[in-house]
Amino acid sequence: MTQTPIELLRQRAPATRPVISLCEGSDPRVVAGALAAQKADLADVILVGPQAEVEATLKDQGAAPSQNVAVHDPATSDLTEEFTQTFYELRKHKGVDLAKARAAVETAPVYAAMLVRSGRATGTVGGAVHTTGDIVRAAIQVIGMAPDAGMVSSFFLMYPPENAQPDARAMLYSDCGLVINPSASELSKIAIASAASARTLLQIDPKIAMLSFSTKGSAKHPDVDKVIEATDTLRQTAPELSVDGELQFDAAFVPSVGERKSPGSSVAGQANVMIFPNLDAGNIGYKITQRLGGYTAIGPVLQGLAQPANDLSRGCSAEDVTQMIAVTCLQAKKT
Repeated sequence: MTQTPIELLRQRAPATRPVISLCEGSDPRVVAGALAAQKADLADVILVGPQAEVEATLKDQGAAPSQNVAVHDPATSDLTEEFTQTFYELRKHKGVDLAKARAAVETAPVYAAMLVRSGRATGTVGGAVHTTGDIVRAAIQVIGMAPDAGMVSSFFLMYPPENAQPDARAMLYSDCGLVINPSASELSKIAIASAASARTLLQIDPKIAMLSFSTKGSAKHPDVDKVIEATDTLRQTAPELSVDGELQFDAAFVPSVGERKSPGSSVAGQANVMIFPNLDAGNIGYKITQRLGGYTAIGPVLQGLAQPANDLSRGCSAEDVTQMIAVTCLQAKKT
């Protein structure tokens, strides 16, 4: 059975203890998840938010600010002036003046991302209250993209239930949370980033399925052509990767179907990295896998950033927060 991010992190503890900033420091789920991560020796945490509200939530959970659980209030922090100047320099070409920079830094997502940019945090996690747009915008504006990424995308780690069928396996689904209608070129970039993420977070040899409603020409449509082009581009750009497409999900997942629909393929029926053609398919697909298949979904996890920043679902639990902290630490260890 593939190990969860928490189990992996416990085995691969970095030499320097990670520090994760959480931009919703007064949310009870975030606080509980952060405290669990700290108590499990996964990371130290910085809870970002109004000081009184964060401390009240900590008190409700029987804790208090400490060396390993810090509280930063952007409205009163000694770092706010430094961060304001940095944000101004980053965004002045977009017409941001010092007043607008100060207002931005006083928002928790931007302040939490600034902690990462400045080296005071290893990575940041948010989204329990803020929208995906808030979290991703702050990450791109402050942390920026990795030099070789070309774009930012997202994925879910999908873990099968304990009573799953023998052919069930941990998988990575992308993109299920960010890029609405990727082009063929963007699909190939998402696949390359997802393969690297699968190696880091699932410790598997990625077998990439470029998904469609068609398998090997069973249907004709411009949407199918896009997936075929993306597959060809991926093979040219990253010939070392194992990839097949276009594939329907059953051909990608079920060995007997894969052998029948794509005979001789090293990926069909064995795929563990599922690249969806658009956000409709990806988002619906992961939720069906989660709700009907009983899989555990961790994400959306962001990839393509210079340093880790991740987005929680607004329906997340405290356990989800702890898992995402572990994911963020593993991403940071890679970088």
